[in-house]
Amino acid sequence: TWKDDMTEHMDTSGQLDRRQLFIDGTWVEPAKGTTHEVIEASTGRPFATTALATSVDIDDAVAAARRALKGPWAQLTPTERGERLSAFVAALKARGQDTAALVSRENGMPISQSLVVNGGAPSFIARYYAKVAATLELEDVRPSPTGGDTLVVRGPVGVIAAVTPWNYPQALAIMKLAPALATGCTVVLKPPPETALDAFVFAEAAQEAGLPPGVLNVVPGDRDAGAHLVEHPGVDKIAFTGSTGAGRVIGSTAGKLLRPVTLELGGKSVSLVAQDADLDLFASKLLEVSLPNNGQTCHAATRILAPRSRYDEVVEAVTQTVSGLVVGDPLDPATQIGPVVSQVQRERILGYIEQGRSLGRLTTGGDAPERDGWFVAPTVFADVDNSSVIAQEEIFGPVLVVTPYGDEDEAIALANDSDYGLGGVVWSADAAHGLALARRIETGSVGVNHYELHVNAPFGGVKSSGVGRELGPEGLEPYLMAKSIYRR
Repeated sequence: TWKDDMTEHMDTSGQLDRRQLFIDGTWVEPAKGTTHEVIEASTGRPFATTALATSVDIDDAVAAARRALKGPWAQLTPTERGERLSAFVAALKARGQDTAALVSRENGMPISQSLVVNGGAPSFIARYYAKVAATLELEDVRPSPTGGDTLVVRGPVGVIAAVTPWNYPQALAIMKLAPALATGCTVVLKPPPETALDAFVFAEAAQEAGLPPGVLNVVPGDRDAGAHLVEHPGVDKIAFTGSTGAGRVIGSTAGKLLRPVTLELGGKSVSLVAQDADLDLFASKLLEVSLPNNGQTCHAATRILAPRSRYDEVVEAVTQTVSGLVVGDPLDPATQIGPVVSQVQRERILGYIEQGRSLGRLTTGGDAPERDGWFVAPTVFADVDNSSVIAQEEIFGPVLVVTPYGDEDEAIALANDSDYGLGGVVWSADAAHGLALARRIETGSVGVNHYELHVNAPFGGVKSSGVGRELGPEGLEPYLMAKSIYRR
């Protein structure tokens, strides 16, 4: 059966346990023996145990990364590092299907999506940066207007603290690991307890690919461990993806330390339905644009703006589409909406839904199905004022709001009336019209009649959605440091 196929090698008791950390190229016991039970999102029951790092382990990992930075890794040419990364790619690819299933058990992502973003994306993104690294120009000569010239050299910025979230654990980690390693940096990866298990796949791949000891260290930990890593004097740069609240704290710390930081944070992205939109296309893309990963997606377009002249049509299309989504076991390929990551997250989402009952018209959903696991029925609120809590705050669950607008100037004003600016999408039957609207939205990325991250294009936010960019050639720049050598 489908579930047997996905879990055939996961049925042995304790087989998924990860009671050791990966530091300096070896598997080591956590200094204080701290462990964490990982809960399966679809059952609400523990299914494995992972080691958790404390400050002592973080110290060891940073020290290992610093030794590796001064050792052979930074001395390799871009081509040589690219060859090592190619082996890393092969190791990740070989584990892709198993990794995808594991993540679905950890955070509830439907397997159909997890196979792409957790199974395929890590090797795909790492392969891209391996190729980019092989062609990287690290020196150039610039003539001086006063005589002589300047030799501009670029090298690795140093030891990277990569702090990653639980919603897209593999994809968001590799978006940091691949460019960091490609430029000669070394990394301490701190994943969260909820998805600690899958992070060790990167450690296995590093060993198999022959990365020198200390180049990649994997130390799952809680917020205290993350704070210790971010503040560590041996760290040269911070790369963080997570909530805006946590990002503000990390950004403040980085500012005090004068330490470079990349922050990919929260969102409340808009889905602007133009007057001439093809509603059949809009409805067919609603799941992947507005509710990917059960709504646990930073760029999800959860604010739907609809023209008053077609408002009832849009509300009906959204309601019918969302009410018809298949809710179920995330390992079932037929499932479109799985559980959210934890009981805490479910209660948070249900709290927003309860507030929403007085802020809009509930058209479908609004409760938690009576079944094991952390499920929330996909929910739609119509007639929502754009200034309300459910239209302004990131719910991070399967909840959509629909707001009417008059003309397109009002639509753009509503779209931009947000603290966030990470994603977005415009729906129009006229591509040129859609592009014109997209240009007016204050966001780091926006799609026309679809939304999809591309590995060769920068991704990141504006306003409270973050600082800096990942992916594309631009994704390499934060991991390089330029030095000017003046000559005469």
